[in-house]
Amino acid sequence: MADAHNKVSGTAEARPMRLRDALRQARIEAADRTGVVVDLRDAEIARLEILNEALDPLFDEIPAGVDLFDRGFSQGDTPRLWIDVVAHVMMGRDKRVYRFVQDTRYGRIVLAESHQPAVIVDAVTSYVARRLIERDHALAAAGPLLLPASADPAPPSKPRRGGFWLFLLGFLAGALALFAVALFASLRNV
Repeated sequence: MADAHNKVSGTAEARPMRLRDALRQARIEAADRTGVVVDLRDAEIARLEILNEALDPLFDEIPAGVDLFDRGFSQGDTPRLWIDVVAHVMMGRDKRVYRFVQDTRYGRIVLAESHQPAVIVDAVTSYVARRLIERDHALAAAGPLLLPASADPAPPSKPRRGGFWLFLLGFLAGALALFAVALFASLRNV
């Protein structure tokens, strides 16, 4: 018992454990201990929360003006950690495997699958990078319509000449036609 106490105090002197690290470790231990069917859902949510915390540094690096990603939990029959509208992380059938999937028009694709949260964090990081590059290409292809406010707008094109004169000619032709119809109608009645 004294050895265990010295071992604990020896590691505490080397580096003090932060509360966040202690909570994370307690969640991991609690998730590993749960074997009861009723607690499987809680274990899934706990594992997804651990992954969500591991993704915090990644989402802190995303520029503020980018609104592609909407990370959050859905706690339906199958708890999911959503990365964006089409990609999410869920637990596998054994409730210990993280499965990072993307919904496409051809069905669901598994992008990564692992017992380790670090592997899934790497896969999500790669996915986020690809999405940001796709966004940049789409904005570049859209052209000057989506320029930032600081960019100079294109010079206005010269107005077409002759628009007023064409309107005036059409107005006079219409008035002349109405006068002719009225004259013809009045001569017929006489």
